[in-house]
Amino acid sequence: MQVIFKELTTNFEVILLESLIKNEKKEEFEKIRKNLINQPSKEEFGDYQCNICLVLSKIYKKSPREIANRFVKKLKANKKISNLCEDLEIAGPGFINIKLKNNILIEEIKSNIKCPRAGVPLSNKKNKNHLRKKVVVDFSSPNIAKEMHVGHLRSTIIGDSISRILELRGYIVLRLNHIGDWGTQFGMLITHLKDLYSSDLKKIDNIKISDLVEFYKASKKRFDNEKEFKKRSREEVVKLQSGDRESIQLWKLLCDQSRKEFDQIYKTLNIKIKERGESFYNPYLKSIIEDLNLKKILIEDQGAKCVFLDGMTNKEGKPLPLIIQKKDGGFNYATTDLAALRYRFNKEPDGDNATRIIYVTDHGQANHFAGVFQVAKRANWIPEDCEVNHVPFGLVQGIDGKKLKTREGETIRLKDLLSESIKRAKEDLLKRLENESRSETNDFILNTSRVIGIGAVKYADLSQNRITNYQFSFEKMLSLNGNTAPYLLYTLVRISGINRKNNMPEDNINSESISYSHDLEWKLIRKLLKFDEVLISIEKDLMINRLCNYLFELCQTFNRFYDKVPILKVEMSKKISRLTLCALTEKTLKLSLELLGIESLERM
Repeated sequence: MQVIFKELTTNFEVILLESLIKNEKKEEFEKIRKNLINQPSKEEFGDYQCNICLVLSKIYKKSPREIANRFVKKLKANKKISNLCEDLEIAGPGFINIKLKNNILIEEIKSNIKCPRAGVPLSNKKNKNHLRKKVVVDFSSPNIAKEMHVGHLRSTIIGDSISRILELRGYIVLRLNHIGDWGTQFGMLITHLKDLYSSDLKKIDNIKISDLVEFYKASKKRFDNEKEFKKRSREEVVKLQSGDRESIQLWKLLCDQSRKEFDQIYKTLNIKIKERGESFYNPYLKSIIEDLNLKKILIEDQGAKCVFLDGMTNKEGKPLPLIIQKKDGGFNYATTDLAALRYRFNKEPDGDNATRIIYVTDHGQANHFAGVFQVAKRANWIPEDCEVNHVPFGLVQGIDGKKLKTREGETIRLKDLLSESIKRAKEDLLKRLENESRSETNDFILNTSRVIGIGAVKYADLSQNRITNYQFSFEKMLSLNGNTAPYLLYTLVRISGINRKNNMPEDNINSESISYSHDLEWKLIRKLLKFDEVLISIEKDLMINRLCNYLFELCQTFNRFYDKVPILKVEMSKKISRLTLCALTEKTLKLSLELLGIESLERM
């Protein structure tokens, strides 16, 4: 539908400029053209809606309805518009409801069912240098020697879904895992490691830490309570940063141990991501200081080097500083993030540089990234035709509205949460099989439980407005009713069953006999044809819940169609027409679930 939308918008703009906007009003035209045609507030209002006459009434001091009458008269006289539109109806004070011709919609259906992307167009296939645009998506980002917990869930699956949607739109997407693999905490970890395995340091590769989390807790306890240990830990940081061979080897050992844990989680979630941790940018930190000094942006304050931010103040109303180098000469997160941002825009070795960088972190880091982006812009490290986005998200809460934790008050480990969801999905499946007197293989039960369990967790998160907190409930997310992954999967299984039994040759799609007459057929058609517009909107605002809301509505629309409209026991032309809708619904659902990182099922 995006092609039709653009054609409509272009012709509306031409007529608006030629007929209603006089030369002296051209500057007004530039202000209002962006929102010339919009989605209607209700389906019964048509396919699109034009509300521009309400704005024009303020410019011309005339009633919006008078302007609408004049505008519609000009629109109906335009051949291109009349070829697209069945009706242009003036409603209310001066809205113009736009209804497209049926044959236009049918041709879109035929085209979309053949398209592997279900009608979603590629965005800017190539730029002026004949290269596709590159987007860096920075997400997940756990810390070495700490287990991934429920707090990492949102960043990981939101970042993955954003990456999948941008890849479908034709962008080169670099998925980066900016893990916390550098910093002062490694001083205490390495010191504790040396104390425990002093006799084994000659064979570092043979050292195995059975529980890295407990190891971290023990070293932290010593750091907080033992002065001598704290002193040695700080000395160890200096050794590590200076490249001491043994310290580097032990650092790598800790990273490798953590990486195995992370990789297991990513395998379970089917996440593809490239690790490039904080340590990668260590060689570029000094040049950040040098460049900011050269551009006279850096200010020394109480021994620290910082940049005072415009428009961001503390409680006393004074400008907030973004500290770039600490008093003791050390660097911090801001320094590393600035180095990473500059590198990604200007020094990517594996192709064209990024044109957009997307950071997926909790909303608690919003001020941090606002400061980093401001400094980067002032330093001219963000090219004019490029952009940076922070994608903030809220907390995962328990049903009591508090931060989700174990009964003992500990943060829930992500692998435990996923295992529990799969376990509960299996229990639900076994009860259903028993009630239906069905017998299934163990492989079927294990795979179906896994797909539903993991899919339910992902969908429950992605279906929420990411900016807000949400309450985690296994009972709700595993339900076959409501806006849940099991409901979508159940609908898909129903459609796949119809299509398997009635395999329709693709040649039939070109048949001129395809036609629709039932109101529920047209409702399904119009819902299917909104798919590309939903994804294009997500590309701009990165709100994944838009896709989930669309899928829930699509499944509801299909199920009403399935319940009320005969599909198989009708004459051949109607059967082919309706199976076409089933096939496109199946394709759209499967593709959408893939974009959410959720596997499909043939049976459940």
